[in-house]
Amino acid sequence: MLVSAAEAGLHSASFPVLTALIVVPVIGSLLVALLSDRRPEWVKLTAVVMSVVTAGMSIWLLSAFSAHEGGFQFVSRHDWIGAWGISWHLGVDGISLFLVVLTGILFPLVILGVDPHHDEKRYLAWLLLLEAGVMGSFLSLDLFLFFIFFEIVLVPMYFLIGGWGYDKRVYAATKFFLYTMFGSAFMLVGIIATAALARRDIGYLTFDLVTIAERSSFAASTGRWLFLSFAIAFAVKVPLFPLHTWLPDAHTQAPTGGSVILAGVLLKLGTYGFLRFGLYLFPEAAVWAKPLFLTLATIGVIWGAIAATMQTDLKRLVAYSSVAHLGFIVLGTFAITSQSLTGSVMQMVNHGVSTGALFLMVGMIYERRHTREIAELRGIQKVAPIFAAAFMVVMLSSIGVPGLNGFVGEFLVLIGSFETARWWTVVAATGVILAALYLLWAYQRVFHGEPDEANSAFPEITLREGALVLCFIGLIGFTGIYPKPMLERIEPSVDRLIEHVEKHSDHRAPEHASDHGKEGE
Repeated sequence: MLVSAAEAGLHSASFPVLTALIVVPVIGSLLVALLSDRRPEWVKLTAVVMSVVTAGMSIWLLSAFSAHEGGFQFVSRHDWIGAWGISWHLGVDGISLFLVVLTGILFPLVILGVDPHHDEKRYLAWLLLLEAGVMGSFLSLDLFLFFIFFEIVLVPMYFLIGGWGYDKRVYAATKFFLYTMFGSAFMLVGIIATAALARRDIGYLTFDLVTIAERSSFAASTGRWLFLSFAIAFAVKVPLFPLHTWLPDAHTQAPTGGSVILAGVLLKLGTYGFLRFGLYLFPEAAVWAKPLFLTLATIGVIWGAIAATMQTDLKRLVAYSSVAHLGFIVLGTFAITSQSLTGSVMQMVNHGVSTGALFLMVGMIYERRHTREIAELRGIQKVAPIFAAAFMVVMLSSIGVPGLNGFVGEFLVLIGSFETARWWTVVAATGVILAALYLLWAYQRVFHGEPDEANSAFPEITLREGALVLCFIGLIGFTGIYPKPMLERIEPSVDRLIEHVEKHSDHRAPEHASDHGKEGE
C-alpha cells in the first residue's frame, strides 16, 4: 500500500527543492522575456544559468533521495484554494524521480547545444516555461495542480513548433494542440467528478491524489468511467494507437530542440499519467481495462515499427519508432507486475535519452545537408567517421542491444509482461526484431557506400556537438552497464503501487452510495 504523503515525506527540508524546480525555470522565462533584444548574449546567459541551476537541483535531489523507500519524499504541501480543497502539493518517489532528473538534464543540453537560428529570446523563454510545466506535471500530487501543469506544456510546445519548425509547422502545431486539448477535456471532467464523488467517503472536498486514492472507494462501473476519462487524455499524450497520428507530424515539423524535448520528456506525461493516476486512483478499473490497453500497446509496437520501415524521411522514421517504443512502455504498465512496471519506468527514461539523441543527430544531418531524405544521403561514414560512430552507438541503444540502456528496460518489460500477458508479449517481442530492421537498414543507406558529390563534403562533428552527444552516450553506456542505482530507487515505489492495486482491485465495493444506485439493478 502506498503510504500517505505525510507518512512518507522524508527529507521535507526547510528549503522547498521541489517548488524551486518549478519556480526557477518560470523566473528564467520571465527574465529572458524582459531582457532587451539588443543584448542577445545576456539572453542566452540567463537561460543557460537558470536551466543549469534547475539541473543542479535535480541532480542534488537524486543524490539525497533515500533508496529503498517507496513513499513520497521531499514533500511540499500548502493550501492554495482552500474552499475548493486545492493545494500546492508536490512530492517525488522512485517512479517520478528519474523523469525529473532527465528533465533537468535535457533542457540545458538543448539550450547550450541547439541554435534556433532566429528570435532566440522568445525561443528560450518558451523553452524555460515548458521546463516548468513538465517539472510541475511530474511532481504534482494534487489533481487540479497536475491538470494546470499538464495544460501549461501545450502552450510553449505549440509556439515552439509553430514558430521555429519547418514548412508545415503551423499545421503540425495546430494538430498537436487540438488532439491534446481533446484528451484534456475528458480528463478535466474526470478530475472534477473524482473529487466530487470521493467527497462522500472523505467528508470534505479535496483534489489531493493520495487522500482520494487511499480513503475513497468507487463502485466498479463508476471507477471504470472515471478511469477512461483520464485514460483518453493519457492515450493521446503517449500517443497510443490509434490516437498517434499527431506525433509524426509534430516531430517532423518541430525544430531540433523541440523534437528532443518532445521525445525526451513530453511524451512521458502520458505513460507517467497511466502509472501515477490510472493505476493508483482506479486499480479495479485498470485491471478491468488491461486487455484493451495491452492490445492497443501491442498494435502500436507492430504498427509503429512497420510504419517506420516504410518512411523515406529520416526524422519521420525516428518519430514512428517512438510510437513503437512507447507501446512497450504501455505494455509493461498494464501487465502490472513488479518487473514490467520497473521496466516501464526505466524505459521512459531510456527512450528519452536514446530517441532524444537520435533527433539531435538527425538535426545535425539536416543542418549540414538541408535534407532528411534517406535517398539523398549516402556514404557519410567515409567522410565523417566520428559522427557515424556516435550515431551507431545511439541507434544500437534504441534497438536494445545488450550493454546499452535500451536493453535493460525492454528486457524487464518483456520478462515481466510474459507472466500475466503472455500472448501479447510474444507478439510485441517481434517489434524488437523490426526495430533492428528499420534502424539498421536506415543506417546502411545513410552512412554506408560511396558518398556522391553532395555528400562528399559532409562536415565532421564539431567539438561542441561532440561534447553534447558525448553526454547522451555517457548516459546510454552507464545505464546499460550499471542499472542498479536506478533499479534500487524505482523498485520500492513500484512494489508499493502493485500492493495497492492488488488490495483495492479485489475489494472495491460493488455498490456505493455516491453512485446514486446499485450496480446490476
